[in-house]
Parts: sequence; C-alpha cells; structure tokens
Amino acid sequence: MEWVDNAIVLGSRHFGEGKLVAEVFSREHGRYGGVVHAGRKSQPILQAGNLVHAGWKARLSEQLGFYNPLELVEPHATRLLDDPIALSGLSSAVSLIRAVTPERQAYPQLYDALIVLIEAMPHTEVWPAIYTRFELGLLSALGYGLDLSRCAVTGETENLAWVSPRTGRAATQEAGAPHADLLLKLPPFLVDPEAELRSGDVADAFALSGYFLDRRLFDHKGEGMPDDRRRLIERLGFAGRL
Repeated sequence: MEWVDNAIVLGSRHFGEGKLVAEVFSREHGRYGGVVHAGRKSQPILQAGNLVHAGWKARLSEQLGFYNPLELVEPHATRLLDDPIALSGLSSAVSLIRAVTPERQAYPQLYDALIVLIEAMPHTEVWPAIYTRFELGLLSALGYGLDLSRCAVTGETENLAWVSPRTGRAATQEAGAPHADLLLKLPPFLVDPEAELRSGDVADAFALSGYFLDRRLFDHKGEGMPDDRRRLIERLGFAGRL
C-alpha cells in the first residue's frame, strides 16, 4: 500500500527513539500520519504549514506506515517568520484541519482552499478576509455548510445581511431586522466577492464562522476550539485589522 502526493504539514510528535510521526494533509488522501526519522534535517521540513512532497508506504493499509520521501517543496512557515500575525493565521488554519477532519479521508476542495489562503498571506490587507472564507469552507466540506445564497424568508438574493444561528440560512436586512438581536451579522464580502471590505466586517465574519464551528463541530467532540484560533483573533484585534 502506498501513495505519493504533495501535502501541507500539520505537525509531528515523538515516536520512540530517533523517530517522529509526521502528520500531513494531502489533496487526494486527506490527513495522514507516518513515521519519519528525527534529526536536524527533518526539523525545518516538519514546520506546520510547509508544503512537502510525500511518499507514504505500509505493508497493510491499516498500519501507521512511513514517509519516504518527505521533501520540502515550499517553506511557507519560514517565509512568514517576519509576520507573526500571518504565522498565527497559518497555525490556526492547520490546527482546525488537524482537530476536525477524520483521518485518511480526502477533502480536495478544502485542500485547495488552504493553498489559496497560504498563498494570500503575504498580502497583509487581504488574507484575514480569505481566512474567514476558509473557515466557512471547512464547515461546508464536513457537511455543515451555511446557506448564504438567498433569504430563507423571502427567497431574495440581494441585500442579505443576517444569518440564523439555528438554521444557518441567510435573511435580508428587512426580513431580519425585527429579530436582529437574535441573528448573526452577514458581512457583504461573504456573499459578493466584489463587495468593499468595511471596518468590522472581518470581526463579524469570525463571529459567524466561529459560532458554527463551535456548535456544529467542537461541541460534538466535547472540546473547545484550538487556542491558535483565539490567539489569531486577539492579534488581529490588537493590530486594528478586524
């Protein structure tokens, strides 16, 4: 049993003397663990967020297996060392995938969304909004997507401004106004990619995706969301970028 694919490093852990279990997320195979030899050469490769070329092998498919080769393709984590907020965003995205995706199940659209996010991170003013889209994509990939296409009350597709925390469906400004204190705000950029990004929109998007991540994924696991996500929001807030 074997496969070869490019993958994003999710992390690693010690596994006996001189070995590590590396966990990666590939487009065609999903989240996979495998044994690698620990050492100075492996440390820079296994930084979370790096793109690697991985070859996984095992005698039987249910075995842990090992990686050979595991070669660095793009050192994304290293390139973001001078931007701690972007590095925090990378850590948060990787932590979410590691926490909620089942092992050995492919999510090609989620992988593509992660690559788009990582490639956007050098663009300081753009990537936080893309990050929130990534979180909504994560929900969708796992079967908990929101319906932001039309108003649940009127069927209209314009002027969508609210989301029901119960159903995850959108509502127009007018339809939702009487119940505004019970609804979640829907920033325009999540519906219209060409919409202007306003002050507070990213914060509202984080609140929206965070609510459903918590209720639909982490509550079922009996866990809280990763600390990496909380730190990301704090750092963006301190920098005035929400």
